[in-house]
Amino acid sequence: MDKVLVIDFGAQYAQLIARRVRECHVYSEIVPHDTPVAALADMRPSGIILSGGPKSVYEPGAPSVDPRLFDLGVPVLGICYGQQAMAQALGGEVGHTGIAEFGKTDLRVSEPNAVLFVEAPTEQTVWMSHNDAVVRPPEGFIATASTTACPVAAFEDRERGLYGVQFHVEVSHTPKGLDLLKN
Repeated sequence: MDKVLVIDFGAQYAQLIARRVRECHVYSEIVPHDTPVAALADMRPSGIILSGGPKSVYEPGAPSVDPRLFDLGVPVLGICYGQQAMAQALGGEVGHTGIAEFGKTDLRVSEPNAVLFVEAPTEQTVWMSHNDAVVRPPEGFIATASTTACPVAAFEDRERGLYGVQFHVEVSHTPKGLDLLKN
């Protein structure tokens, strides 16, 4: 049975993420962010989603991701804080851009063949909720979408099956979010 683990970084939407995965006809389970990688591997997930969260990744005591998680050989999607935590764990850079985005935002897809954006419009509305953003993707990643205030609104390392979005695919305010999640 396919199983997607939703790693919870304190997201207000963790339950919604899990429900959206189930709407894609895939079993999902929420696990705490401090679950050891070996325990995650024992659960034999077919994919992992890193949830959003209320902190800044560079705050003292903020939850982080063990980089060994990305060596499990399963696709990983980081959403909002999850994208930032992935970038930071893999050597990218997250910064306080000085321009927060909250609410509906226009997204421009720069890589229409990117895995998340297959058969998606190159311009779409998404729901943002952030003060920080990825300013430099990790080595091996390419930026696949941007907004006016966020040059790395989505990224991917297709070879490793690692993907991240700054916006919230799980909310109804991102009309194509479920399609992106399915991809």
